[in-house]
Amino acid sequence: MLSILAFGMVATFMTLIMTKRMSAMIALIIVPTVFALIAGFSAGLGEMMLAGIRDIAPTGVMLLFAILYFGIMIDAGLFDPLTRKVVELAHGDPLRITMGSAILGLIVALDGDGTTTYMITLSALLPLYRHMKMDVRVLTCILIMAVAAMNLVPWGGPTSRAAIALGVDPRALFLSLIPPVLTTVCWVLFAAWMLGRAERKRLGVTERIAMPPPGQLDLSTPDSDGTPSTRRPRLYWFNAALTAALMGILLFGDVPLQVLFMVAFAIAAMVNYPQVEMQRERVAAHASNALATAGLVFAAGIFTGVLSGTKMVDAMANTVTGFIPDALGPYMAPITALVSIPFTVLISNDAFYFGMLPVLAQSAEHYGITAMEIARASLVGQQIHLLSPLVASTYLLVATAGVELGDHQRFTMKWALGACAVFMLTCLFLGLFPWYA
Repeated sequence: MLSILAFGMVATFMTLIMTKRMSAMIALIIVPTVFALIAGFSAGLGEMMLAGIRDIAPTGVMLLFAILYFGIMIDAGLFDPLTRKVVELAHGDPLRITMGSAILGLIVALDGDGTTTYMITLSALLPLYRHMKMDVRVLTCILIMAVAAMNLVPWGGPTSRAAIALGVDPRALFLSLIPPVLTTVCWVLFAAWMLGRAERKRLGVTERIAMPPPGQLDLSTPDSDGTPSTRRPRLYWFNAALTAALMGILLFGDVPLQVLFMVAFAIAAMVNYPQVEMQRERVAAHASNALATAGLVFAAGIFTGVLSGTKMVDAMANTVTGFIPDALGPYMAPITALVSIPFTVLISNDAFYFGMLPVLAQSAEHYGITAMEIARASLVGQQIHLLSPLVASTYLLVATAGVELGDHQRFTMKWALGACAVFMLTCLFLGLFPWYA
């Protein structure tokens, strides 16, 4: 009975968010509450929820301040010189333009937010593509693959969701994934090179051509208020050094991520915007994105807390394990990786990571496969996830570029599947999750 209720809860949650009857945040709170009451767990429900919230609170704090920090860096213009340099070095060569697009997209996507990356890169590159009469689908393909590759940073959505759902350390998860992320980045650059070479051949351009006069090529990167008043060009090197130090400590230091981003944000805000009123304006400008993300994380704590506290996840795992032939059980890690590819397109990340992944992980545990290994395997599908029609930032990308979503999906699909294969093969080669337990 408990297993039936558990699967019913997951199915209800998935249905509500896929049909947009409820937002993910509301569904993560309401659905487990209702099903826990139906299952007769009213007495201990509050403590279960609090336990789940306590478990994910550090991740929520980290995400909140990471978004605020990178928002400050974008407002201050940290990425502006890089954007202009990419355009300057392109010199009208389609191959250089596509390679520059990939490099710019990969660097800007370090903030873990696709929407921000698309706004910055499209404002610089879209006029260039149109002037060169290049296929804009090439640009949308490169950018979405760059964001997918870099979205696995700890403050990005997928890694934090996998870590929260399975109770593993997001920093440890990310550090173990650096090699497959790097090989996937190489695949993105290879795809950009191949696409650029095809565009160069199609357009017949092999030499430098005249660029548009100043004013016809819009290289501006408007901040969240649409004005240049927040730019701090004289503080560029300070901001660059601060960000480099942040990345270095994150990768090689032993400072908790929550403290690291809180301190970095405080320093960035204090130096770039010394006036209290300006600091308030910067926080307010990014509060919507930061609070929405943090709120979703805390709501997920209720969902995972109820799943664990009621033992529903154990009941579901036992049921799933019963249906898995003994011969396939030891292959749960690659099965999870392969399942993640279609399911992260067909359903949202919230539904997959908070609904399906705990069941897969619990089933894999019976065969000696750890939660960390399943978390790594579950991220294979992220290289194609952004092609899902459920991802809001993808609509921003295609709408701004003037590309039909279906055209974009068909054009990008083979390259994204290639990225999934590269990521998975690297993980298997390095033993990040086992082919056979």
